[in-house]
Amino acid sequence: MSIESIGKQPQLTIQPVTSVASIISPTEIHVISSIGDEQVVLNHNPDISKDEAVIMALGYKQEFKREFSFFTTFSVSFSVMGLLPSIASTLFYSICYAGNAGITWGYLLAMIGILAVAFSMAEISSAFPTSGGLYYATAMLAPPKYKALLSWCVGWSNYFVQVTNSPSIGYSCAAMILALKQMTDDSYTYQTWHCYLLATGITIVCAIIASAPTKWIAWINSCSTIMNLIFLFVSFIIILAGNERTSQGLPRFNSSKSAWAITNYTEWPDGISILMSFMAVIWTMSGYDSPFHLAEECSNAQTATPNAIVMTATTGGLIGLAFQLAIAYTVVDLDAVVNDDQGLGQPYVSFLDQLLDKPKTLALASMAIITAFVMAFSCMIAASRVLFSYSRDGCFPFSKLWSKVNKTTLTPVNAVWANWFIGQLLLILMFGGVAIDAVFSVGAIASFISFTVPTLLRITYAREKFIPGPWNLGRFSTFSGVLAVSFVVLMIPILNFPQYRGADNTPDLMNWTVLVYWASMFMAIGWFFIYAHKIYFGPKTNLDDEQLVTSGEAEEMQIIEAVVSGDPYDSREKN
Repeated sequence: MSIESIGKQPQLTIQPVTSVASIISPTEIHVISSIGDEQVVLNHNPDISKDEAVIMALGYKQEFKREFSFFTTFSVSFSVMGLLPSIASTLFYSICYAGNAGITWGYLLAMIGILAVAFSMAEISSAFPTSGGLYYATAMLAPPKYKALLSWCVGWSNYFVQVTNSPSIGYSCAAMILALKQMTDDSYTYQTWHCYLLATGITIVCAIIASAPTKWIAWINSCSTIMNLIFLFVSFIIILAGNERTSQGLPRFNSSKSAWAITNYTEWPDGISILMSFMAVIWTMSGYDSPFHLAEECSNAQTATPNAIVMTATTGGLIGLAFQLAIAYTVVDLDAVVNDDQGLGQPYVSFLDQLLDKPKTLALASMAIITAFVMAFSCMIAASRVLFSYSRDGCFPFSKLWSKVNKTTLTPVNAVWANWFIGQLLLILMFGGVAIDAVFSVGAIASFISFTVPTLLRITYAREKFIPGPWNLGRFSTFSGVLAVSFVVLMIPILNFPQYRGADNTPDLMNWTVLVYWASMFMAIGWFFIYAHKIYFGPKTNLDDEQLVTSGEAEEMQIIEAVVSGDPYDSREKN
């Protein structure tokens, strides 16, 4: 009934009033949330996107612009993986532990376990698309009594991965630059402080780039991914087709027997040396967790994020295998690479030097250096998101400072520079000789622990509680989870093994992972029991009070909404 028929005033028209509120329930969104099943989120924008609905249902505000697509998210993670510099910087842990077997069939075995870890992580990321990632998932899947402690441990372990990545890559990049300096300048004498200052300069530039707006970062990483693939392809072709083996009286390629053979450079049995070489594969194929930490900046995050994780792991694994096969089939003198007879301090440069003429060696090493730089700032991006998201829940000292989003760039600039400062402190380890190598191995063991705890909970305690996202493994979920957890349980002690045993395991040859990682974790856990347990209870919502209502209140609001949105004159007629 219209107002014209009652008051006979055609100039007045009242339209039905509708509510401008949207009720978002974690149960209806099909997520396990930090705000609990009995609460819902009240948002005053009826045109909310699916991504924003999901992140609010998980208990967080939408603070970033969603300017990452599937490809740009993949681009960041592929840049973080940095295949060329990763292979170049970790040859010491593969070829120098188990010979060619470490980069051929040893790589294949490790890749199977790592892919299981990545696929299981992808499934979890679809269910919990937050930048907190593994830490948030752990809290949601853990028994209530232990969720604070377990998420605390996973959060700190994952943070150790992120905060050590960029300085270790900066160190590798500087080491390769100085190796080329030694190769081209006979008068140059390497000094550790040269490497430290050069690495510092590299990381400062990387931090500046990582502080840029999301749109700029997405564009830079898209370009760098294309460059990465081009450099990998060019290096691959030159190593295979442009090598100088025939001029040295050698066949173009090594025999398969030689390329796949174990040459044990450790004092452990052959099987252990192969397992120890997995550290290089773990590092080379790392970075696939980056899409998880960028989920709040990615559109269609519940499918784009897991797809980016899987694509990064599979593409990186296969391309990395092809590249390392090229090395195994062309290396001239394995002992010279391992023992660095040229005094270059970098096995990859030593490999190129014995295989190619000087111009080609300089060109390929320069490509590795450029991609290492790209990898360093990509790692800083991922690390800043981790520090931001964990600080949002009060996980770190001065959390309010690190959880701020810069109003100009809309990125966590404070978190970027906090990580840079810690990285500078870690780089001081290079003055302790081999101690700097612990930064690499810490990244491997810390990542495996943080990557796998939520998967372990997924297949045990939370196997009935877990709510899969739109991307899931279906009936293969448990198989993938069991394989991933078994692989990690096997590798955790191996990653702490030194190359030499007994009296030969001198301080300068010690695997300092035992001290650097486990001592750090011991302090983090000790802090939890001493004080943090009083203030930290797991992930917490940062939604405003007016955005949270109980289910009962929501029902009342829906009733009011129904009354308001109806035609008020219908009730008049009934009365």
